[in-house]
Amino acid sequence: MHSNRLSLLSTAAVIAAALLAGAPAAQARERQVSVHGSQGKSLTRQVSRSDGDVSSSTTLGNGKTASRTVDRSADGTQATLTGPNGATATRSTTKTDTGSSTTISTGSGKSATVDITRQP
Repeated sequence: MHSNRLSLLSTAAVIAAALLAGAPAAQARERQVSVHGSQGKSLTRQVSRSDGDVSSSTTLGNGKTASRTVDRSADGTQATLTGPNGATATRSTTKTDTGSSTTISTGSGKSATVDITRQP
């Protein structure tokens, strides 16, 4: 249990650090890719990006879909992941004058928060 908590906290810290690095907003674009395997299996992936926001979905050959949405604003970032079996996870980052706070939550009620304070 303790190692799971550390793993979740480590993941949250890495995500928070990446968000603080700040990437420029992506150009608006959309794409779709379909892959067909030799055994008749396939998947389709659709991705839309606009002003730094991302929406993507992957539909498997069995009809199940996994999705990801990321909404970015000057105040922070909200992301939601939904797996093909309906399980969800969210990441919420709020920017402050002195740093940021990131919380990662799973659909099963587990969560971890990382607060980052920048030194002046």
